[in-house]
Amino acid sequence: MGLTKIIRQTGHRPWPLPSGPWVMTQWWRDLLFAHWPLPPSVIQPLIPASLELDTFDNQAWVAVVPFRMTGVRPRLTPPLPWISHFDELNLRTYVRNNSKAGVYFWSLEASNPVAVATARTLFHLPYMNATMSCREHNEWIDYTSIRTHRNEPPAEFRASYRPLGITQKTDLVRWLTERYCLYTTDKQDRLYRGEIHHEAWPLYDAEVNIQTNSLARAAGFELPNTPPLLHFAKAIQVAIWPLNRL
Repeated sequence: MGLTKIIRQTGHRPWPLPSGPWVMTQWWRDLLFAHWPLPPSVIQPLIPASLELDTFDNQAWVAVVPFRMTGVRPRLTPPLPWISHFDELNLRTYVRNNSKAGVYFWSLEASNPVAVATARTLFHLPYMNATMSCREHNEWIDYTSIRTHRNEPPAEFRASYRPLGITQKTDLVRWLTERYCLYTTDKQDRLYRGEIHHEAWPLYDAEVNIQTNSLARAAGFELPNTPPLLHFAKAIQVAIWPLNRL
């Protein structure tokens, strides 16, 4: 399905598409959602004061999300080989500002230094350089990320994961995954919102073997010692709009 058709599919969105044209598109591939519930009292101090923690049944949720980026390009520009394909790994939670619920990132590791520098400068996002590998082997995705960014706490993630059967989308699964904006702050703590659009997530249940995961510790908290809620998506195309200062 082309991006033009995807843009026309809006029935699954919680609010209308942003005004104005999208400015960037990208594909997210071999993506794993690994979610853990935590008490809101643990997470609230770790997000900007300008944001309200979004909860489900009085629980905050945190996700580790490894995937591959392909086809990254600005509007009306073809993909460029040296910046359009790279691995990415993020640590996120769920927040809201007024009526719009979205995503807040503590870290976004990427294997492309140009993409890291661009995202930190233009989108005020905490992208960090990392040595990364994402390989498919007998239906499993073997994923490794070792943070190399200067003046940031060390963090490492090593896991293997694979899809299982098609997900039955409960209210919780939709709440966790159907998110169409992100929030971030700049060095002056000014708040920004960035809007995105894609088709409804084509999700599978998943299986994972996590060998190492120190992302949360680097962000200042510990994940619970319980199995995560897991979902997998093979590929989804995303349209991205410019940041708006709130």
